[in-house]
Amino acid sequence: MDIQLRYVVPGVGKPRAHACDPPPGEPENSADFESRAVAIQDLRPIAAGLSLDREGFRAIDAPTAVREFGDDEEVRRVYYREAAELVTRETGASRVVVFDHTIRRRHRDAVRRPVYNTHVDFTRSSGPRRVRELLHGDPGELMRHRHAIINLWRPIVGPLLDAPLALADAQTVADADFVATDLVYPDRTGEYYLLKYNPAHRWYYAPAMQPHEVLLLKNYDSAEDGRARFSPHGAFEDPGMPPDAPPRASIELRTLAFFDAQLDSRRAKRRNPESRGRLGAEQMTHEKVPLAPQKVG
Repeated sequence: MDIQLRYVVPGVGKPRAHACDPPPGEPENSADFESRAVAIQDLRPIAAGLSLDREGFRAIDAPTAVREFGDDEEVRRVYYREAAELVTRETGASRVVVFDHTIRRRHRDAVRRPVYNTHVDFTRSSGPRRVRELLHGDPGELMRHRHAIINLWRPIVGPLLDAPLALADAQTVADADFVATDLVYPDRTGEYYLLKYNPAHRWYYAPAMQPHEVLLLKNYDSAEDGRARFSPHGAFEDPGMPPDAPPRASIELRTLAFFDAQLDSRRAKRRNPESRGRLGAEQMTHEKVPLAPQKVG
């Protein structure tokens, strides 16, 4: 399927975006953007073979006990625990800490709406800086070993047909494709990556996601050993969306994952190098299949 994705157009100077309402006279984002036609593939036929360390994302079936995602207390009490357990199982991390969540709705009065600019939430600089901030400046042993920021993304209304999430195969994204951008909050300035166009990018999505399905995507990894470190993503308009499709409603939750050095080394050695090759278009079908179940143990 061909879709339109929004890419940044590099200009003079570092782009600057505001996480909240900008001051009078300032744009919400100083960058220029362009829409590019790209092909996007259904990831469901290959979901079981996807890897956070290769493509940078996974799609799994993960039912939740949360009854009302609009109830912030229930989300923090129930969903944070579920998410930490899920990320631990899926990554082998020795410790997982949930540090925030965001609900996005396609509604003009929504506090947070779908983001169409292709991006990554953190950069090679802001990732470790944010980890130190969340550890209150005293990382101790945790940051001496591998650590990562992993998002868990779930539709809370399904099937999700409006503004689904596009995910780039990290193997097809070059370092030069990232444009570091300041992200201004009322109390601090962070940094994230916008993505500039490269015809080598390969994009995937999970059609008609249901609330029992989730995407895991990597927004930062401290390891520099060849595994995926960043997973570019962004919302898009599905040209086949029916006119009466319900507006998108989704929740994204961010976690810190810390890894035991010896266990992580053994897991890396068990990876089969021949299985890490890029997935060609000839391997894709459009047969509707369920997402991979959660790993156990």
